[in-house]
Amino acid sequence: MSRPLHGRRAVVTGAASGLGAAAVKALVEAGAHVVGTYHQTEPADDAGAHWLQCDARDPVAVDTMIDAAVSTLGGLDVLVNAAGLWHQGIPGSITAADIDFVLDTNLKTTIYTNQSAHAVMRKSGGHIINFGSSEAVMGSPISAVYAAAKGAVQAWTRSAAKAWAADKVTVNALAPAMQTRGADRLREFLGPGAATFIDQQIKASIPLGGALGDPERDLGPVVVFLAGEGSRFITGQLLAVDGGLIMLGS
Repeated sequence: MSRPLHGRRAVVTGAASGLGAAAVKALVEAGAHVVGTYHQTEPADDAGAHWLQCDARDPVAVDTMIDAAVSTLGGLDVLVNAAGLWHQGIPGSITAADIDFVLDTNLKTTIYTNQSAHAVMRKSGGHIINFGSSEAVMGSPISAVYAAAKGAVQAWTRSAAKAWAADKVTVNALAPAMQTRGADRLREFLGPGAATFIDQQIKASIPLGGALGDPERDLGPVVVFLAGEGSRFITGQLLAVDGGLIMLGS
């Protein structure tokens, strides 16, 4: 079996489920040594990673976690920041608490984890992978603050990529359209009738297969690519892994 990341040292935040869990599995299978973090959801025992509990909304907790991960791994080559959460928010009914929650969960976690990882990577280079969203590109009438926060993540990714290029640290973001618990939360929020409509829209809008992707099958290999030497000349980019849903640059 090919192990293109043999010996690489990676941290994956938000790794106990969903996109983070898929990233852990792909990195481990590619030969990387992985520390996965979780906040409340207990991780699977058979994931092949070393686990640390961390609230990525807390900068002190993030720095402590990165220090522990570096001690465990002997260094740090890759950060996959999958900590984040979809949240509904209809313009006109958004509260201050909604804004604080979404920014804390999606934007602050990105900045804190990226900065802490870079403090280690600047000595020898590395790869940082964030998660943006198609909703930030297209806009969303039902999750407007989430879309805004992910838009900020994408802007941060470009800024960090420029700031840290001299340190040979690449910073990219993925915009996946995957079947995850977040997709289920969207359907639950909309209710059965509207959820059926969403599924019909997905079928019509995703050219490759007419359905959301599978995180392990469709996202995992892209994470491995961005974590490896083949991506050394790619930085500051938003890569859509979505079956053709948004077709960036068209």
